[in-house]
Amino acid sequence: SKIEVNSEGRPPILIPKPPDIQVHPITGKEMIRIPAGDFLYGHNKEKRYLPEFWIAKTPVTNAEYALFVTATGYRGLAHWLGWLKKSPKDEKLNHPVVNISWHGAQLYAKWANCKLPTEEEWEKAARGTDGHIYPWGNSWQEKHCNTREAGIGTTSPVGQFSPLGDSPYGCVDMVGNVWEWTSGKGLEVSGTRVVRGGSWLNRQAYTYSRLGFDGPGRKSKDLGFRLVSPISSDF
Repeated sequence: SKIEVNSEGRPPILIPKPPDIQVHPITGKEMIRIPAGDFLYGHNKEKRYLPEFWIAKTPVTNAEYALFVTATGYRGLAHWLGWLKKSPKDEKLNHPVVNISWHGAQLYAKWANCKLPTEEEWEKAARGTDGHIYPWGNSWQEKHCNTREAGIGTTSPVGQFSPLGDSPYGCVDMVGNVWEWTSGKGLEVSGTRVVRGGSWLNRQAYTYSRLGFDGPGRKSKDLGFRLVSPISSDF
């Protein structure tokens, strides 16, 4: 909180600090407030400014995607054991949903009244303001994320590596587990969309500072997404 002194000599007014975490009313997802301000972007650490926004603490999970399937009648996922299957296996409920195309992620985001993050939003949430190489700092650390080095060989429950692998804002799994779709267009490869973060299939070199390009129709067992929302959203 902060104190604001008015000009009429009245007692000071205590203005509450905006909450840093709120629950999204449609998805039930915890959303983290990323404050407005400058941050260092990209390998060249260019200074850029972003207004405040909310970003999901974790990638969208199977359980959360199942809510979307039930609410909209959208078909389930083939790897849930058939297109008509409405929910995944119990042991996978808290794993990030995968095999979602960019178009499919957009449909979910529209239903949730959210959007996919821009590259800048994703990166600020992942590395903070001072250009960390990894969410936790500038040195690679074992047991901080689900990349090939972890030896898990598949997705892991979201937050399994929290708090060691958390970003400065408390976002989890922004390195490893699954690649994440962004709204960014692949400038080097026409018609593609930018993915960030690396996955359980990749070695640590393919982390959030490494970006990839995928066609918007592509689906993969190591490709998921997370959502952002404007700070003006009424939670």
